[in-house]
Amino acid sequence: MSGAIGVVGAGVMGVGVAQNLAQTGHEVILVDTTEEILAEARSTIRNNCRMSRLMGGPDVDADAVLAKISTGVGAAAVAKADIVIENVTENWAVKEQVYRELDRACGADTVFVVNTSAIPITQVASITKRPANVIGVHFMNPVPAKPAVEMIPGVHTSERTVERTRDMLTAMGKRAIPVKDSCGFVSNRVLMLTVNEAAYLVHEGVADAAGVDDVFRSCFGHPMGPLETADLIGVDTILYSVEVLYENYSDSKYRPCPLLREMTAAGLHGRKTGRGFYDYGGSNRTVA
Repeated sequence: MSGAIGVVGAGVMGVGVAQNLAQTGHEVILVDTTEEILAEARSTIRNNCRMSRLMGGPDVDADAVLAKISTGVGAAAVAKADIVIENVTENWAVKEQVYRELDRACGADTVFVVNTSAIPITQVASITKRPANVIGVHFMNPVPAKPAVEMIPGVHTSERTVERTRDMLTAMGKRAIPVKDSCGFVSNRVLMLTVNEAAYLVHEGVADAAGVDDVFRSCFGHPMGPLETADLIGVDTILYSVEVLYENYSDSKYRPCPLLREMTAAGLHGRKTGRGFYDYGGSNRTVA
């Protein structure tokens, strides 16, 4: 694949996508709203590369990875990218604004890849002038370590867009699992419901977070419990995804747990903020 790939959003997912692309030889343009956010993202990527082997991954040359990543502020920075992968927060108002700006800035042939946990791809495509060039790819966290993704064509996505996206994913070392465009797709129709219900167990005092996770690890052999997973993904991201499911399906089973709202408002977003269902300051105690 020739040409640079734009990565919009330098949060947890955007950083992972940019690192994965750079590790596999792609030229990357990482974009966010401020230079300060981008400087922090580069620091995070350097640290992640250094920690790769300690976490059971390959040796990664941080300098070589960062040499492949340029940065810029605003949609204009990815105007010449062949493919743009969007990773902003799971908030429709935010995504809508980002796609309107990208649609104005990018060439007509640029493919927009929507990295979303739940928002339907056709909904995103409908606000652009290039619905045939819009496709969903649900990357999993941590991106460089996960071998597969959900790939979601929208109603109008062209076969050429599917093939261009599949080629990019193959070059990234990812296997694309095709999924139809439905809110939450496969993974988050199940996972978000599980995490939300686990949060209700804590909220209702049935068990604390450590107890809930212990059941899933010890009884079912899961490597992580649902609330550890929530902290890894981001408690705020979990809340936004559950809200999207609730709004789309109008089904009470997706009613967001009040504890998720409280933790999000309090800034207890999980690993990325240092506290969530657990405290990452070193004590590993539960905070909910």
